[in-house]
Amino acid sequence: MKFLDEAKVYIQSGAGGNGCVSFRREKFIEFGGPNGGDGGRGGDVIVEAVDGLNTLIDYRYQQHFKAKRGGNGMGKDRHGANGADVVLKVPVGTQIYEEDGETLLADLEKIGDRVVLARGGNGGFGNAHFKTSTNRAPRHANPGQPGEERTIRLRLKLIADAGLVGLPNAGKSTFLATVSAARPKIADYPFTTLHPQLGVVGVDGREFVLADLPGLIEGAHEGVGLGDRFLGHVERCRVLLHLVDGTGEDVAAAYKTVRGELEAYGQGLEDKPEIVALSKADALTPEAIAAKIKALKRVAKKTPLVLSAHSRQGVPEVLRALFDVIDSARAKDGPREEKAAPAWQP
Repeated sequence: MKFLDEAKVYIQSGAGGNGCVSFRREKFIEFGGPNGGDGGRGGDVIVEAVDGLNTLIDYRYQQHFKAKRGGNGMGKDRHGANGADVVLKVPVGTQIYEEDGETLLADLEKIGDRVVLARGGNGGFGNAHFKTSTNRAPRHANPGQPGEERTIRLRLKLIADAGLVGLPNAGKSTFLATVSAARPKIADYPFTTLHPQLGVVGVDGREFVLADLPGLIEGAHEGVGLGDRFLGHVERCRVLLHLVDGTGEDVAAAYKTVRGELEAYGQGLEDKPEIVALSKADALTPEAIAAKIKALKRVAKKTPLVLSAHSRQGVPEVLRALFDVIDSARAKDGPREEKAAPAWQP
């Protein structure tokens, strides 16, 4: 399944049905009176967050959604049928914006969250509604009200507890594959990850969701490489795991490049708790590891952890450090709804 995190959609609710002008006509009943029914209400356009979706790909192939109009009223006081609603099913974490892409209409953060974006028009009254003691035979009825129409933008921001950031080939996908049941593409060339990946990670009998993002390079905020468009998926993360390739020539420069892109993106990413880890330790000598830790500590202002996803060296310690931050945030903000999934246990 292809990954799509943005979509532009046109929606239109149903118009209300027209009221009916009708009179009761039966043998031996000289003044039967009005019996025109009301029109039915038009259908609404609703957006609902559902389980089992993680992409907006369905809205690439269909961008127009129109609810049914209400049925017209009929004689014998028959009410028109209400129009059927249209329900747009989206993944959890979808944000809905106006066409300008800046005005937020709704943020669907939990399974079952629903929002009505366009309400159907009310049905018109039939002439039976206008009957009074002084107007015994009204000969007019109301037309149905028109529906609403608008263009909206859907923007998906995956909900994860922790996010993986770093330069291309920093070992992010290998780490995700090691600690979870996710199977991202892994290869020895840059940008093997072309869209975010999610995995459920288990440590000490506890679980959290980890997101792997495509690598950032210098100038990503200006569109270089894959750009920074996927950074929106870590805006909801409680902690960032910054992997720095230990086999690189200058780990300090690699760290500063990614931090610079996070700061250029903004949206609070530069202020999120961060755990720095030196990856691919199995390919380094103890002397090289010590030198790179010293260089990385100088720029990160904290002592980096050391890990190897291939040999699983240091992996449990990194997961426990992540969960300590997540656990503190959960205690402060409240737990998110979690789904059971196969998880790796150290």
